[in-house]
Order: sequence, then C-alpha cells, then structure tokens
Amino acid sequence: MYLALLVIFLQCSELYAQGKVYEVFTFNGVKIKVEPSDKVKNGAPMSIICHADISKNTDFQLKHNFTFFKDGKLVFMTISDKEDARYEIPVAKSADTGDYECRVKAGDKLVISKPIYVWVAGMTKPILTADKKEVSEGEIVKLRCELPEEVPPLEFYFRKIKTNSEPIAKRVAEQNQNFSEMEYYVEAGDNILQFDCFGKRQVKSGWESSQHSNKTLVTVKEPFRKPTLITTPSNNLTEGDIIEFQCSTVAAEMRGIEIIFQKNRTILNSVRDKKLLKYSTLATQEDSGEYLCKVEQGAVSKTTKLNVFVSELFPRPTLSASMTQLDENKDLILNCSINGSRRANFSILRKSSSGDILLKKSRILAIKVNVNDTGSYTCKAEVKGIIKESKPVRISVYAPVSKPTLSVVSGSPEVVLGKPLQLICHSVMGTPPITFTFYKGDEIKKNVTNDTYATFLDEDIGLNDNGGYKCDARNNHSSGVKTSNILNVTVIVPIRGASLGSVPYGEVEVGSDTAFLCSVEEGSWPIHFKFFKKTDHEELLHEAREYSDRTIWHKKTMKRRDTGTYYCMASNRASVDVRSRPITISVILAAWQKGVIAAFVLTAMAGAGAVALWWFLCKKKKAKGPSMEMSGSALAPSLASEKLTRPPSDGNYYSGSGYIEDNENHMKSTDESKGPDLESAEVDYTEVEVSTLDPHRAENIWAS
Repeated sequence: MYLALLVIFLQCSELYAQGKVYEVFTFNGVKIKVEPSDKVKNGAPMSIICHADISKNTDFQLKHNFTFFKDGKLVFMTISDKEDARYEIPVAKSADTGDYECRVKAGDKLVISKPIYVWVAGMTKPILTADKKEVSEGEIVKLRCELPEEVPPLEFYFRKIKTNSEPIAKRVAEQNQNFSEMEYYVEAGDNILQFDCFGKRQVKSGWESSQHSNKTLVTVKEPFRKPTLITTPSNNLTEGDIIEFQCSTVAAEMRGIEIIFQKNRTILNSVRDKKLLKYSTLATQEDSGEYLCKVEQGAVSKTTKLNVFVSELFPRPTLSASMTQLDENKDLILNCSINGSRRANFSILRKSSSGDILLKKSRILAIKVNVNDTGSYTCKAEVKGIIKESKPVRISVYAPVSKPTLSVVSGSPEVVLGKPLQLICHSVMGTPPITFTFYKGDEIKKNVTNDTYATFLDEDIGLNDNGGYKCDARNNHSSGVKTSNILNVTVIVPIRGASLGSVPYGEVEVGSDTAFLCSVEEGSWPIHFKFFKKTDHEELLHEAREYSDRTIWHKKTMKRRDTGTYYCMASNRASVDVRSRPITISVILAAWQKGVIAAFVLTAMAGAGAVALWWFLCKKKKAKGPSMEMSGSALAPSLASEKLTRPPSDGNYYSGSGYIEDNENHMKSTDESKGPDLESAEVDYTEVEVSTLDPHRAENIWAS
C-alpha cells in the first residue's frame, strides 16, 4: 500500500514539474510627461507622470520602483505594481523649473527615461523693507528685498524714485541667498523718496523678471536750507566800483555749519558756525565771472551760484619801443599809451626775477642802452584806483662778437685716418644768440646757433684733409661777421703691415753679428720700432724712433743663448701697436770650432782604440803561455829560438813576433823572460800537427 502511494506521489511530482512556467519580462521603454503641459504658470497645479512599457510572458504581478529626479536631485519615489506613477505638485513655483527624469527598477533591471524640461513661468512678488521711514539729508537708508519662494542664484534690482525724474536702479547678484540688501545715501534736495525692487532669474530661454515690489516711502528732513547769495550795488558793475557779496543760510543747528565763498576754484572767504558771510572788493574787469556760495554740514553740501559782469573803465595800456633789437650805446625810447588818450598815471618798469623795477613814472622813457639793459619792459596806467599793466616788450641789446678761435677738442691739431675730428668754435665776447658757421676749405659744413661756442664733428676724414678748417661768428649786432684763422689739421695714417727679417736668416754662427730689419707697409712718421724676444715673458731688446718706414738693429756677437723667437712692434701717433710675425733664430757653432771638436773627438777615439788593442794583445799573450804543449820538456829551449820557415814553393816568408796563425791551430811561444816559468811548469804532452799554409790565406795576411 505504501509502495503504491509513493509511486503515485512521484508521478504527480513529475506531472507538476512538467506543467510549471518561468516568469519572464522585459522593458520596452520608459517615458515621462507633464500635465497640463511642460510650461506651467506660477501657482498652478502640475503633475509629472512616468510610464513604464513592459512585456511579460504570462500575466503575473510585478513590483515597480519609480524614482523622480529634478536637475539630478531626487525629489520623489514610489513603489507600485502598476506601470504608471505620478509626482503631484499642487502649487507650482518658479523653483520647480528644471529638467525632470524618472528611473524605473523591476527585479534587477533598471531603465531611465529621457529628460523633459519644465518651465514654471512667472516669479513671486518680492518684499521690500526699509530700516528707516524718516531720515535727514546726508544719512544712509538701508533697504532689503526678498523673494521668499525663489531659489538662488538670483539678481535683485533696487530703484530710487524721485519726483519728476527717472528712477535710478542698482543691481546686486546673489548666488547663495534669496534676498539682498542695499544702502542709499540721502542727498541734498531729496525731500520725499520712494523705493521699490524686483528680481530676475535665468531660464533656458533667457532672463525672467518678477513683479515690482511694494513701494516704500522715506521722508527726508533738511538740516539747513540752500544758501542765498546777493551782491550790492548789483551784479552788473563798472571797474572801480566797490562790490559786496553776502552769502547766508537758515539751519536748525548752527554747530558744524561752514559757509565757503569762491570764484571758480579759488576760495575767497569762509566762516564757521555762522549763518552769514560777507566779502567786498574793488571791482576790476578780471572780477567778471561766476561766484559760488557753498554751505556744508557733515556730508551735506548745498550750493548757490551767481554771475557778475564788470564793464571796462579804460583799456589796457600799450607799451611801444623805438627798436626791439639794437646795438649797445644806441638810443632807446619807450612810450606808454591808452587807446582814447584818457588821462592816467603812467609808470614804466623792467621785469626782474626778484620783482618789477620802476624806471620812471612817466609815459615816455629815453635811455642810451648797454648789454645789461636786455630784458622785458612793461608799463602801468592807473585810473580811479584801477591799475592795468601792458603786455611785456622784449628789448635785446647786442655787443659785437669777438674774432672766434677754432681748435680741436682733443687739443692736438691732428686726427687719425678713419677717425672723426671734433672742432670747437668759440667767441669770447658777443651777445648771444651767436650763429657759428663751420667751413672745410670753401665748403660750408654746418651752422649752429648757441650762446658762446659751437662744435662740429667731421666724420669724413681723408688723406688729403691736411688743413683748411675755419669758422665764422655773427649775432644781431650791425658789425657783421667775424672769421677765425685757418686751422691746419694733420692726418695721421695708422701703421699697417709690420714685418721682421734678419741677415743671416735662420742659422747664425756663434760670435757673428746679426742684422734685424723691421719695416711697415704704411704709416705716418715718426714710427716707434721695438724688438722683442719671446721668453717666459716678453723681453724688450731694442727700440728706435725713425722718420722712416724701416729700421735696422745690429746685434753684435751672437751667443748660443740668443737662440729663440724674435718679433718687432711698430706704432705711431695713431696709438695702435702693430706686431710682426715671429721669426726663429738658431745660433750654431763656427766652422773652426767644429774642426777642433772633431780633432779632439778623433784623438780621443784613437787613444781609446790603442788602449783597447794593447789590452787585447796583453790578454792574448797571457792566454797563449799555458796552452803551449810539447812532446817533451827538452824541446822547449829549442822551440824558443826556432824560426818557422815556409816551403820554398810558396815564395813567401812570414815572420811572426810571437804567434803563428793557420787554419786550424794556434801556437804561442814563450818570451825569454818566461823561460824559468816554463822550466818549472808541468808539461802536458800533446800531439801537434804542423800543416802547410794555404797560399791564398798567406797572400791575404801579407796584404793586410
């Protein structure tokens, strides 16, 4: 029974497994939309809907995780088994403007929608507040403009509204807050002020502005009134009249009040802590113009202006001169006059750095002038206390120029070829300005106007420019031109191409003389020649000054230590040292000295050879004595006196003096003095074979 149940259970499990289906789904896409549209008015409701398009293999429930983002920040999330989710915004604000997207996650799959831009059009109305409702001129009003429902960054615009004038706006950018503050200085004349503000934010289509805020009213109090400026007798006067100015104001508090009276930028008078200022003067034509009365207290300043016109009483006098340029000791007449021949008190003056010098109280001045009378002259005329001065007249009195002197600036009347020549022309006497003219030959080279001297730089110097310079000097004196003496200038040709030679050249015998010749290719005389020998330092051997392009130095009795390298150097007044190429001199022995040395060397060599030969012979003799071997001791005496003879057929006879040489054997006989030694020595018996000499060898020996 149990076995049957087990079989049935296994069969049912197999059938169930065969009938089970896996749940499969896939995202076809995710879309996002806005209702009623992607452009919503500020304050209207708005819904953002996210829809997931999903395909399933069977009808099964699937949980969807919806997440809404605005500008990359999470704003809403929900979980639903439906394929749609809504993010409701009941009251849309401008801060809700931005890019929205949604993300849908189901299981381990995630899909993100494309973003959609939502524009909430319109900004909330800003709120404007002021820290004061009533201020005085010169004080500060602090304003605050706020957009409580907006999100920064924002721009705020504050406007100051005055009656019958255009509003003045100031801009403030705020990056991190939705309000801004501004301070306004209350100026003089700002009786009643109104302020408002508005805001701006940046959207994709540009800038969006808010409504204007409420208007804030600020009342301004005056600390003092605008000053009053009057003149007596009037503001239209004639020269010589007394004019009086009065400047006054009304103030609640006189402490700190300052009244300043000025013409143009010049302050004429001022008072402090007073309500009235007075100023009077004798009217002149220069007093015509605009006058200003200014009242100041702290930062408040108020001004009143008044124009005054002063008519001319008499015209400005005129000073005339008989001559403005004249020679010394000539007569000068100065005449002062007024157009219309009006009677006046005249005076003639000379201008000076220390002040005017009164020359005469008269219309006319006649004097005989000298150089010191050169200067500017004026005259003055006085009528009813009004003094007027003429324009200055320049009078120049000239003394004649003296004969100029022409010289070279360097002092010496010479110039190096290729170098510039600077000349100076000078006149000791003469009233400046003096005009100097430089001549080279008859050609005018330069004109210079100066006080007492002038210079000329001639940069074109040639070999033929050996003179002919002069200069002229003249001024406005009637005596005319003075000319200098002619200045002759010597042109110095620099040294070029120095060379050194010697006789003999190269090798010189000891004790002989050597002539060194130093010459140049060109150069002005005199020329300074120097001869040097190169050692560890430059050794000067000889120097000479010649009016020639060469010089010879004879060096007597040359020695071995005179061997070395020599060179010469040439210079003249051009102050340029020119060095020759070096030459090498070798001092060698004389012929007779060489012979003596050779004879001495040969003699020494001969002596050394003789000594060597003698030593060699002696050594040979000592070696021969004990080597002589005979067949018997009785043979020794006979051998000592025996003479060696050659066979007659040879035709030659050789007599040795102690030894006989042949092809194979050497035999040396003992000297007579060696006899006792031989007799006492032990004799070794040796067989001696005597052979006939080779005729060819005998001939060679004889020949030698």
